[in-house]
Amino acid sequence: MNSGVGNSPGNVPVYHGSNLKVVDRRVKVAEIVLRYVICGLGVLAAVLVATDTQVKTIFSIQKKAEFTDMKALVFLVIANGIVASYSFIQGLRCVVSILRGSVLFNRALAWAIFSCDQMMAYLTLAAVAAAAQSAVLAERGQTELQWMKICNLYGKFCNQVGEGIVSALLVSLSMVTLAGMSAFNLFRLYGGNKGKNSGRL
Repeated sequence: MNSGVGNSPGNVPVYHGSNLKVVDRRVKVAEIVLRYVICGLGVLAAVLVATDTQVKTIFSIQKKAEFTDMKALVFLVIANGIVASYSFIQGLRCVVSILRGSVLFNRALAWAIFSCDQMMAYLTLAAVAAAAQSAVLAERGQTELQWMKICNLYGKFCNQVGEGIVSALLVSLSMVTLAGMSAFNLFRLYGGNKGKNSGRL
């Protein structure tokens, strides 16, 4: 009976054909889930920050806080919008490839996906880092530069921004994980089965 497992000269199990396809399908399903998690969290982060406003009256003058007052928050909204859109499109690609029964792809496509995932991971990391630094300054101020603690005045605004940054951080971590999966998908094409896999779409 042939179960898709052969024996090497050293009697080490060697997996072929159907088992490789099962592994590929599981990896692809995990990728789809992760991409749509990133899409959802990216949209959530962008919406939380972009819709955040608070008005305060200071000495009979109304002051309005909004995300456009801090360039780092504008960058965060744009970055998460880009990553969410990218993840949605890539998720569709994964779904189509599974429905067509072609879960493997060639090296050129694998390199393109790997490169784009890397860029998106760095983009989200940079956006979160910039927003987190601005949030710390808003929360604690900077006495040496006579910068006041903005969050003492705009508590609601800061809380919602904080929620957006947490969502963006989860996007960033998920994107780093996805970049690792892309690296796995790419470099296994250079392994023992590269002859079989390099021509698949």
